[in-house]
Amino acid sequence: NRALDLATGRFVYFIGSDDHLGEEALERMVACADANESDVVVGKMVGTNGRYVHQKLYTGNRDVTLDDAELPFTLANTKLFRRELVEKHGLRFPEDMPVGSDQPFTIEACVRARKISVISDYTCYYAVKRGDASNITYRADHLARLRCVERIMRHTAALIPAGPRRDAVFKRHFAWELTKLLQKDFPTLDADTRRQVCAGVGALVKDYFTDALRDATGVKRRVRFGLARSGAVEELTRAIAEENEHGAPPFVLDGDRAFAAYPGFRDAAVGLDERYYEVLGETVAGRLSAGTRLESADWEQHGTELSCVVRLRTGITGDTSSAVIALAQGAMPQSADKPGARKLPKDAPRPQRSGTLTAEAAADGGTLLTARIPLARTRTKRGVRLYVDVAGSSYEIPVRTEGQPMPLARRWGTADPHRVAATTNTKGRLVIMTAPLREPKSGVGARLRRTLSRSKRK
Repeated sequence: NRALDLATGRFVYFIGSDDHLGEEALERMVACADANESDVVVGKMVGTNGRYVHQKLYTGNRDVTLDDAELPFTLANTKLFRRELVEKHGLRFPEDMPVGSDQPFTIEACVRARKISVISDYTCYYAVKRGDASNITYRADHLARLRCVERIMRHTAALIPAGPRRDAVFKRHFAWELTKLLQKDFPTLDADTRRQVCAGVGALVKDYFTDALRDATGVKRRVRFGLARSGAVEELTRAIAEENEHGAPPFVLDGDRAFAAYPGFRDAAVGLDERYYEVLGETVAGRLSAGTRLESADWEQHGTELSCVVRLRTGITGDTSSAVIALAQGAMPQSADKPGARKLPKDAPRPQRSGTLTAEAAADGGTLLTARIPLARTRTKRGVRLYVDVAGSSYEIPVRTEGQPMPLARRWGTADPHRVAATTNTKGRLVIMTAPLREPKSGVGARLRRTLSRSKRK
């Protein structure tokens, strides 16, 4: 603020004491502002020494507004501001905010600006994370961060009327600042701090978490916001602690709908609309993969018929009738490697159920599926996969062996004996291989032997 009082130039620019600029940064940004008559210019920023900087805004040199999805995720004051704009509206920084004090200034400048331009083809700013992580952003406690984000959001609400434009800005605060208050460390806070954080977040959810924002938020964060809104401190603490320890809860399948069974789900005492627990358009491949665990694999023989018996623990409950465990030909796409599963394209065929499949409740809240899959006497190598429909989408989950013992290879059949084996592939997934026990004679060799036999008879 003191620097703003002393400034005399046409533009002002702010830089952190640990950070540095590209050599041509100021020259390029001023030229951009003059050429485009821009009141604010956002030069490309990158992080160094492990500092995270959101990059999606920098997709090209262009003009943007706060309505653009990415600008609200770039609200630091490290931008070029036309000083005429700053002085006309008396823009200054609040001096009692330990975190985010640049946001009220930046947001109001962007609201008031005639034009906001982005430079993406040159790195203007290098943001440095200190080696001891002593930047003030990393040191502030939960209550300080809560008080600051509350002031930011109240200030923004006074500038922008309720509606899609305000939602575009607040999407950032729900996805970023408020989410960080309800992460893994929340259960470790003392009870009074948990209560205050829950109440503060809940008040902001009541005031600004519109239906549009709610439905566009992933179910994990949405449930946490909803529990805070209801003042359900104990359920909120349990939801986070249990997910820390055991992973995501199972999905309750109910026709074409699916719900994440977090604490408080359909609990009248909590009174939270089940919409907060519903899977709404998001992909849940990773959560389905994490909830799928091989319990056992074996063979079951009746006469000359042999079946593969696979027993899985799955992270689904309720209507599990869509579930199929099948032997699938071909490799999974590489895009499925990180989540461990994939959502199938709408027109992708799903295998039909072969053999039998039974379901029973698992002790940990999921479902145990047992499939008996008949094996054909042929040469094949197929992966064991679970297929299931969740919230109107079909998912394919390859089964990981995760150290479970594999059954011994088995021979079956007499006239045409075959061998079956269960193995783990290089990605840790269960594969079933069948092949003839004796290789068939090649066509050339067989013809040669027949020719030699006829020669001997002559």
